[in-house]
Amino acid sequence: MTTGIEFNRLLMDMRSMQMEAMGSSKAAAQNAVAPVAGSSFADLLSGAVNKVADTQKASEQLSNAFEIGNQGVDLTDVMIASQKASVSFQALTQVRNKLVQAYQDIMQMPV
Repeated sequence: MTTGIEFNRLLMDMRSMQMEAMGSSKAAAQNAVAPVAGSSFADLLSGAVNKVADTQKASEQLSNAFEIGNQGVDLTDVMIASQKASVSFQALTQVRNKLVQAYQDIMQMPV
């Protein structure tokens, strides 16, 4: 049953990333990622980077466990973890690109 719960969580994460990528309404994006009161932007960004790194580490560990033949490690779990790590990294890359573009736009503004 935990695989079904993990799959549902993955599906919800993918849908929220899709909404953010497509630039859907601000209310939907705010519901998908609720900011913690008192957190700075740097803290939120650092937390997101750490979460992506943790996702990639977990994917690599599952992959290594499958490669050496550990019992209980299923190929579908490995592939789902790999895709989740890939999607989260792509989303982080898009956020970085948007931040760089915003910085460049601000720097080109006349004073």
